[in-house]
Amino acid sequence: MPDVLRIANCSGFYGDRLSAAREMTEGGPIDVLTGDYLAELTMALLWRSRTKDPDAGYARTFLTQMEEVLGMCLDRGIKVVANAGGLNPAGLARRLEELIASLGLEATVGRVDGDDIVADLPRLQADGHELRNVDTGESLVGRGVTPVTANAYLGGRGVAAALELGADVVVTGRITDAALVIGPAAWHFGWEWDQFDELAGALVAGHIIECGTQATGGNYSFFREISGLGHPGFPLVEMHRDGSFVVTKHPGTGGEVSVGTVTAQLLYEIGGPRYANPDVTARFDTIDLEQMGPDRVGVSGVRGEPGPASTKVALNYLGGFRNSVTFVLTGLDIEEKAALASDALWDAVGGRDRFSEAHVELVRTDRDDADTNSEASAHLRVTVKDPDPVKVGRRFSGAAVELALANYPGFHLTAPPGDATPYAVYWPTLVPASEVPHRVTVGTSAVVIPASPVPPYEEATVEPIVGDPPGGATRRVPLGLVAGARSGDKGGNANIGVWVRDDAAFRWLYHALSADRLAELLPELAGLQVERFVFPNLLSVNFVIHRLLGEGVSSSVRSDPQAKSLGEWLRSRHVDVPEVLLPIGGVL
Repeated sequence: MPDVLRIANCSGFYGDRLSAAREMTEGGPIDVLTGDYLAELTMALLWRSRTKDPDAGYARTFLTQMEEVLGMCLDRGIKVVANAGGLNPAGLARRLEELIASLGLEATVGRVDGDDIVADLPRLQADGHELRNVDTGESLVGRGVTPVTANAYLGGRGVAAALELGADVVVTGRITDAALVIGPAAWHFGWEWDQFDELAGALVAGHIIECGTQATGGNYSFFREISGLGHPGFPLVEMHRDGSFVVTKHPGTGGEVSVGTVTAQLLYEIGGPRYANPDVTARFDTIDLEQMGPDRVGVSGVRGEPGPASTKVALNYLGGFRNSVTFVLTGLDIEEKAALASDALWDAVGGRDRFSEAHVELVRTDRDDADTNSEASAHLRVTVKDPDPVKVGRRFSGAAVELALANYPGFHLTAPPGDATPYAVYWPTLVPASEVPHRVTVGTSAVVIPASPVPPYEEATVEPIVGDPPGGATRRVPLGLVAGARSGDKGGNANIGVWVRDDAAFRWLYHALSADRLAELLPELAGLQVERFVFPNLLSVNFVIHRLLGEGVSSSVRSDPQAKSLGEWLRSRHVDVPEVLLPIGGVL
């Protein structure tokens, strides 16, 4: 086998750029084309689609992409690995085989499942597994609910086995995002599953490219430095036998691969220094980044440890129904108008206590003495939840419309009255890894891959000692003048990774931005548990904010339910920064 394996990404979520598969196949040499389609919210959405059509439950756009590129992939020996199977990998595999036949091609389709354990939940509970929520500790039995989905996060072993059995295309259910890289790399290089450093390198590589163009300048704090962001290229990694790799993209494509863009993605949706995958745990505090040339970042030094004895399981259950109305408030007396509208609405529907949950948010986007109508306006968003869809349906939104001629001056809404929509509640839990073997099917071959015993491993993580910050005069400026940030969701929690560009700035960041200070800068965090983790090797700190998103994205009532903008809000906050750290001219 060659000593370099080029693994490309063509999807960071279900709904990503449809042409990416063709762009990555045509744009330059690759050996493996991967796609990640399964955000935690996506599993609930796929369940809803499957309730309407039993043959659904997978990412349909994957078939469109394969119709465009499969012939080229077969001609060039490119393997395809995607978790597009969602809740129905067998259904997707059948459709893919039909597509292959209609195109007049010959290809072997493999599938990996075993992740769907919803039918096993009663047995697991009878065996004493309480399926406690990993964030709250609450037992699932105490909720008195029936999950509609329950998917364990599988690793890369099933993918590696499918490729070993001769699959040209491998579709899976809920494997971890990084397993899309771990599986092909382990198969290609013949790694044993106790080669933890090599596997950890592949895990880091998978984490970097799993979100597509977020590694090539997308959603990047310092976006003004990057050209071609209208159509950035998707990333690929050049994986080496020792687990080191280079992050790059095809020549001539937009965006940029730099230590900064890679650092930003490394900090996306993580916790502490140990980043666990079913196959291996990667030590993110050992990652070494090096700019090796334009659009080439070398990654090396990653230490690996055994994977955990337990496997994460994402459950979803139907939480009820929700509806929202948004009043537009313009000009003077915004708060008084908001009070008048909300009071009248609650009176019209029989009181806010009639609903299991009711949330009111006044968003002050208005400006004094505004030049345009829109700039003079604020939004009052009212959201209700309840098990009864009638209560939160047209009866609720229609009551808001009926206020149109009898309430505050300038009354109007952002949308016509809508009906109730169901929402899912996300429940993360753990089960023993031995309970979720991989099932691999390739043609007429079917194998079951049991989980391997996990060797004991214990080592405390000690926060590093960081030197004193630079002294001298300070200036009160936005944090974003010296620091980048990236934020995201992990179930009901959110994270914010904050990084800087040199050692002096990191020493200042380490001492200036504690968990308590973060809560002061972002008052919405008041009363929530905030953890801080330090990564000197990445010149960064990472914060995990527990329960900011309530019971997960689908049920969150925040205007930004996935916490994507949380980091940019933090960067806009003013702090005292040593003048020696500030860029010339005050901008980056």
